[in-house]
Amino acid sequence: MFLIWYFSSIVTYILISAVLSLTGRPVVRFLQKIRIWKIRFSRSFSAFLTLILMWFLFIGFFRFMIPLLVNEFEQLSTIDFKTVIEEIEEPVRQIMSFANHNPNVEINDQTFLEIVKEQLSRKVDFSQLSDVFGFMANTLGEILVAFFSVSFITFFFLNDENMFKESILLIIPTDYEQKVKKILHSVYYLLRRYFIGLMFEILMVMALVTLGLTIVGIGFQHAVVIGLFCGLFNIIPYLGPWMGALIGLLIGIAINLHTDFMEHTLPLLGLMALVFAVVQVIDNVLFQPLIYSNSVKAHPMEIFLVIMVAGSVAGIIGMILAIPAYTILRVVAKEFFTNMKVVRKITENLDKIE
Repeated sequence: MFLIWYFSSIVTYILISAVLSLTGRPVVRFLQKIRIWKIRFSRSFSAFLTLILMWFLFIGFFRFMIPLLVNEFEQLSTIDFKTVIEEIEEPVRQIMSFANHNPNVEINDQTFLEIVKEQLSRKVDFSQLSDVFGFMANTLGEILVAFFSVSFITFFFLNDENMFKESILLIIPTDYEQKVKKILHSVYYLLRRYFIGLMFEILMVMALVTLGLTIVGIGFQHAVVIGLFCGLFNIIPYLGPWMGALIGLLIGIAINLHTDFMEHTLPLLGLMALVFAVVQVIDNVLFQPLIYSNSVKAHPMEIFLVIMVAGSVAGIIGMILAIPAYTILRVVAKEFFTNMKVVRKITENLDKIE
């Protein structure tokens, strides 16, 4: 455990490579079945092609998205912050006055702009902006190292499916090898289904949000960017969709700054909120049961409680890692603690794993 903590960055590369190899193994097997005349692809060549394909899709996705994001940020950077505050100040005052049941009420002696500036000055230390370039340089170096390391390790995991399993078995006592082999088989089966389903969910949420926003009148470029944020934030269970919707609404306000707020912007925000709500319903009814319940064979209430506990312990990171970690714990408990009734109850569906 000390070595895992001390070499946590290397362990992270290995775990990322293991996840990538889980999703890439079906492609390797498919390529090995292809016959060109009498020639078949070797295991190593299939693994190399799969790795190239994975990075091609990854880089191609960001090659498509980065220009849109840059253009979006350039447009947002031209917006006058003071104008934005003045634009929404009156509607906010009306809402607060309505909530106080007194249309003539004054919020206080400060203007809305002064309140926002005061809050920002408390939260943001602008004196640290000089360190941004150094931070970006260090981050770029770490990304390049991570890219090379993950690619190198993933290739060998794809080339030899048993490498990761055999590496774990090296530190397992001989008496427990059979149980650990069963554990690794079950974990591989469940997590492969989970991660493939998760990628499918991200793409579908992004596509549905983009389509819906385009239909209600948001430009395609802005709709794609908002859809990207919604899809990525959707990785965070339960909380993520709200965060993505909030960012989308803020972008909607910014790109319609020069239009009448009450007559144009507010109805548009209502339609955007309707799109987010419909996509969330589709996600909850169709995608999440498939991913969070069927893929890891756990009850939805069980998954909800696990995510809430993980979020209270480790925040957003805990919520993201809750389901994979809980899946591994359930499989381990099924092999080593079957005499406990609670373990038999939460692992009863694991008997259906082929």
